[in-house]
This record gives sequence, C-alpha cells and structure tokens, in this order.
Amino acid sequence: MTKETLHQLLNSGRLSKTQIEQLIKQLVHMPELVEPLLKEVFRQDKINDFNASWVFDHLMRKRLVFLLPHLELFTKGLSTIASESCMRPMAHTCELLTEAYYKERLPIFAENITEKHLERIVNTCFDWLIGEHKVATKVFAMTSLFYLGLQFKWIHPELQLVLEDSIPKGTVGYKNRAKKTLQAIKANKR
Repeated sequence: MTKETLHQLLNSGRLSKTQIEQLIKQLVHMPELVEPLLKEVFRQDKINDFNASWVFDHLMRKRLVFLLPHLELFTKGLSTIASESCMRPMAHTCELLTEAYYKERLPIFAENITEKHLERIVNTCFDWLIGEHKVATKVFAMTSLFYLGLQFKWIHPELQLVLEDSIPKGTVGYKNRAKKTLQAIKANKR
C-alpha cells in the first residue's frame, strides 16, 4: 500500500468496522504510513470527517511504538483538533501514551517522549477536560492527566479541583471514572 492508496481508502466514504480491521492488518506492517495517516487525521478534522482518526486509534492500540518518530507532529496537532469524532481517538491515544510511559514504564517511551511533548499533552488534556466535550474524550483526558501528575506535581491538585467541581454535573460514566481518579490521587499522596 502506498500513501496515495491510503488517502483514497480513507476518503472513499465511511469505513465499516470490518474495513478498518482489514486496513489495520496491513498497516501494522507499514510504519512508514503513520505520518501520512496522522496528517490525514488533521486534514479530515477540518472537514468534519473521521475515517483517519478511527483507523489511527485502532492502529495505535496495536502498534503504539509507531507513533514515537511522529511525536512532534502528534503533540503539536492535538490542540488543533475541533471535531468530537476526531478528538476522542486522539484523547485515547494520549491515554495509551501516558500509560505506556508512567504505568508500564516502557523504556522505549521514556527514551523518546520529551518534557515538551508531555507539556503539550497536559495542556490539551486540561482543555478537553474542562471544555464542552463528550464524555469519552473527558474520561481519556482525566486518566492521562492522572498519569502526567505523577511527574508534574501541580497537576493532581488542579485535577482534583476540576473533578470535584464537575462530578455533580457528569454522566454516570464520567462520575465513575472521576471517582476512581480521585481515589487514585488520594492514594498517591500517601
């Protein structure tokens, strides 16, 4: 598959789950297509399309290491995402990255993710968490912020304030994740 073929596939109408799975089976062997795929995510976001972001999310679930050479593009582009359909997969990718870096402590992530990358993720995740966005985006953002707070000590107190303030207005899913995150913050203080 070439980047031109990928572009055509991503822009040929809405992809079914089966089509996405078939595409992922090819892409897991083609790390050279991650950059064109990521650029397509940002391009499609501007026209309110989301095939690329869904494919990107599914690929990152299988090969998160493919993102490492493209962290500048990824982290700089996060704050530009406007479509909720693109935002959720990008927020999920942030969660996957922060889990790999802080929870799983995978050396390859520690070697490639810079403090600047992390700061961009922090800023965008706080924007997503406090903004008028869908629950899934907020949930992924709060989990990312919890992990980031293990390094940036100012995050946990701020995150705690935001969550305590927003729990009464949240959906059941939001309240559940927020309560678990608050418990984790309190346990981490010990």
